[in-house]
Amino acid sequence: MIRQASHEAKNQYELSLRQAFEALEPQLRPPFPLTIPNQQEYLQLNRAILYGILCEPHFAKIHIKHLHAKVTDGYGLFVSLLVGIVNELYVKLVDSAKNQLIWVTKEMVDVLAVGFDGLLLCLLRQIVGGDFSDENIWLCSELVSLFLRKLGCLLEEEPFVLNGALYTFLRLLANHYRFSSNAKLDALKRLEIDFCVKMLREQFHLCLKIGRDLVRLLQDLIDVPEFRAIWKDIVLNPKVFKTPGFSDISQLYHSRTSSRYFLLRITPEMESQLRFLLTHVKLGSQMRYQVWFAKKFVLGPERETLIVDIVRFICCGHHPSNEIIQSDVIPRWAVIGWLLTCCRKNYVEASVKLALFYDWLFFEETVDNIMNIEPAMLLMVCSIPKYIVMTHTLLDFLLLLVENYDLDRSDIIVKGVASAFGALVQKGVVHSLEVLTSCKELYPSLNEKLGRFLSGMKVGFPKESQPFDLSRHSSPTVSLPTPTSSPRRQPTNIGEHGLTKSADACSSLIFRESHMDSIESLIQNLGETIRNSSTMGLKILEEVLFSLVRHGSQQPVKSPICIEVVSSKIAKEFELNGYKLFPPLEHIPDSPQCDDEIGSATALIICTFIFSQDERMQKMLLSWSKNGFPVGARLLSYASRLGQEADMMKTAMVDNNFGENNYSGMTLLTFHVDGYFSFLNGRKSDSSKSILCTSKIDKEFVAKLVDRAFTAYRCFLSYKRTNIHKEADTSMSKLLFSDLRLCSQWEKKRQKFLFGTIFRHLADLSISEEDIMKLIVSRLDHVDLIDIQLEIGLKKYSLFGENTEIVSHLIKKSLHWNCLEQHKFWGLIRTELTVSKVQVEKIILEFFCSRELDANTDAIAVGGLLALCSSCAPTPELVGTIMLLPNNVFQDFAAAALATWVVSNPSMLFDSLSKFSEKFDNKNDPSTLSNADGITINRSAILWLLDHFKAQGTTGFNILTNLSASIQGKKAVEQS
Repeated sequence: MIRQASHEAKNQYELSLRQAFEALEPQLRPPFPLTIPNQQEYLQLNRAILYGILCEPHFAKIHIKHLHAKVTDGYGLFVSLLVGIVNELYVKLVDSAKNQLIWVTKEMVDVLAVGFDGLLLCLLRQIVGGDFSDENIWLCSELVSLFLRKLGCLLEEEPFVLNGALYTFLRLLANHYRFSSNAKLDALKRLEIDFCVKMLREQFHLCLKIGRDLVRLLQDLIDVPEFRAIWKDIVLNPKVFKTPGFSDISQLYHSRTSSRYFLLRITPEMESQLRFLLTHVKLGSQMRYQVWFAKKFVLGPERETLIVDIVRFICCGHHPSNEIIQSDVIPRWAVIGWLLTCCRKNYVEASVKLALFYDWLFFEETVDNIMNIEPAMLLMVCSIPKYIVMTHTLLDFLLLLVENYDLDRSDIIVKGVASAFGALVQKGVVHSLEVLTSCKELYPSLNEKLGRFLSGMKVGFPKESQPFDLSRHSSPTVSLPTPTSSPRRQPTNIGEHGLTKSADACSSLIFRESHMDSIESLIQNLGETIRNSSTMGLKILEEVLFSLVRHGSQQPVKSPICIEVVSSKIAKEFELNGYKLFPPLEHIPDSPQCDDEIGSATALIICTFIFSQDERMQKMLLSWSKNGFPVGARLLSYASRLGQEADMMKTAMVDNNFGENNYSGMTLLTFHVDGYFSFLNGRKSDSSKSILCTSKIDKEFVAKLVDRAFTAYRCFLSYKRTNIHKEADTSMSKLLFSDLRLCSQWEKKRQKFLFGTIFRHLADLSISEEDIMKLIVSRLDHVDLIDIQLEIGLKKYSLFGENTEIVSHLIKKSLHWNCLEQHKFWGLIRTELTVSKVQVEKIILEFFCSRELDANTDAIAVGGLLALCSSCAPTPELVGTIMLLPNNVFQDFAAAALATWVVSNPSMLFDSLSKFSEKFDNKNDPSTLSNADGITINRSAILWLLDHFKAQGTTGFNILTNLSASIQGKKAVEQS
């Protein structure tokens, strides 16, 4: 199964598989034993079958049938063994075993085996970047072909594995496209292009989840015509992707790419060697390890392109512990500096520098991790003065990026780099920026350029820590005070250049015991403070929440405090003083003085989560949710009301009647905007008057706040599904419906706004969802439904989407609703389908032909379809469908549809009928209808045509002649 040199020790993993096969070989031939194996026997049987599949290709189908017959765990154990083969043995497998590995992987995808997505990702990692050997091209071709063939299945079952595949093949394609062509590589490039373009054009909502590095990868493919067109659409015409919520490339800039993507482009062997180098090798002793690594992985032809992926992994995928940071182990910046010296091609060096600085360009302290930007800063600082050329080239490259990366959105780039510099100082990675600005070895022009940039942005202490960029949309009249400095931690290790290796510089910043004691003290005093003053109680709660957000999630062993304990104590202290966190709104008195969504402890918690989307806040919310608090419903209610009041503000602006006195109905929006700016300023509000009332805040600013609120709610749903419902088959749509059902019971707000905002901001979770649709028609009255129909008609949002099959399925489900619900449903569907791209003719044909209709059950739906027909234009496709409807229990449906069109649009009707009759009679064209095909025209349609032409004193010669067979059939019926 594997290639092994004589001097190498036996591989224990391969040995365990071979021994199981040898022990059970007699049982692996038919007829198979009928006994049920115990757990240990089942493990051995799986090992034996796997070994047989890999080593006996001629018996592979027998082995897989044996596995199908004996599997009891959804193939979970078998797939885990396959993952072990891929991770530990792939490079040693003989060619036949590799062929069998791909074959059995396809089998696992076909049966939707438990964990097959992880297996696919492991195989993707075995494709080596910069390797143009036949073996590597074969693996790449096999996998991209698999993803293309199984795209539909993967979209339905494990869509997120496609993100990893897209990231992988975009990165590989950039290398393949530069390499000189050959037949195998050209075929591979075509497959890669087909897959990536299909994903980007048809599943862009999934592609967005990659984050900002998607932009970096697409920029490397700008010379490929297909990607040049995609790039142009992303920048100039983002609506073409039909992805709700995506309107500008800057939204990608603000989305950090998960570290799991960077792991995909380095093999497990590379990863283990890099982690060993960065964890165990001391600075000064690294030379022989680096030489070995370079010879093994980056010194081959075209292999240096791998350095880009390695640097991205080191920056974003390997974050050393505090213990490592404070030790004499070789730091990350030193390894990256060495890798830069390995670059021989200018374009590779530029790509490596971009990979190093990429997170600087869009850095936001509440979203990004300071560990991602730390290596670049330390490399520049620690290269002074001995390797000053490195400092020159890196700093010059960074400032060139600021000036040229995206001229149309230069404010985002400037803000990101300024925030990065500020955070590095504030977190103690460097004492100050004087180490650069006062460096005499820097070129004077570069020094001046840096000084101009830093003074212009007042960098030294960051102006603000924004969770996302709103500066372009806020009014110049909004003046944000400089935040007070947060407590700085004492450095733990100072290098010769004033470099601080601090615990702050770790991605998993730990709580200091003193800080935890402070939080514990605040919580212990919370109850007494609330009793004395509810306002002061809220301030204490605010301080606790802000402390949790600003500091890391890991806690020292000695600390007794955990997030669950904190959340429990907060809820208990408030409840003992007469206030229950996250109370259902229907239990709150309906009076202006009792608005629990504004100024309450619940509102404060919700705001902090929306502004920060911090993991510790998510854990707190999850803890309350586990204890029965309607957290999700309250989050949804808050976001929905915020969206409603934002619409009110927009309407007031359109009416030119928007002044200070017009905020009376927008109390939550006022509260939220004030809270946002207070959050940015370290929760130190310096004004008793609302920022919203004193500043002209534009609608784009408010729209981003609303989007952020719904994004936070979506994050909570995802987190809840992962941590509470991970073993249940519960989709996010089901969780949304559960919250929506609770919200719809609250009489305090008009429910139409609740549903409207859902379909605007959570369209992928709500469109054509049966439970949500039934909730709408059961809870809303006719007045609200009319308002929703008007908004649908104006295309403000969609209830049903544009998937004809899904709409047809929903119609069938609605047949079991009560009469009133069905009537309301058809009012909505008629309004939307009249102005949508859904193929009405397919829906009608599916309804009348898929089953035998029942006069009692289907009457309302048939009436709805008839009304829908009358609202649509009589196109040739629709009229043709009507003419071919079966003669069922609703026999006059076709005639009634024709009768409505002859009044509303007679010219188009008869044009369509004429085209239909010509197509029907064209026996020479096999693609058209023909009398010889045995197709029968609807009887009521024929009768109506005859009666209509007779009443008009015409014969309709052309149409009736072409339909003569059906006419003769009609006459025979009449004569009998």
